[in-house]
Amino acid sequence: MAEKRRKFEPEFREGAVRIVTETGKSVPEVAKDLGINETTLASWVSRARRTGSAPAGTSDELERLRRENAQLKRDNKELAMEREVLKRCMVLWVK
Repeated sequence: MAEKRRKFEPEFREGAVRIVTETGKSVPEVAKDLGINETTLASWVSRARRTGSAPAGTSDELERLRRENAQLKRDNKELAMEREVLKRCMVLWVK
């Protein structure tokens, strides 16, 4: 037997889209919290982004994220080098 489709108020849709775009939570997380299907929420978010009603992020926020990403990449590279040095030391110590 087919299920009856649920109808959502426009305010609910807008609120769900705002949660995804403003908090940075993933679509699956928000969908689970709100008790709706992931694909439904994903379509609302993509439609809002296409129409321009959902913010893609401010330029200040994007610049902060770029700086943070660059710093994390530098840290990751440094840690990888340290790990390699420790591996080599361990090999020499075991011999």
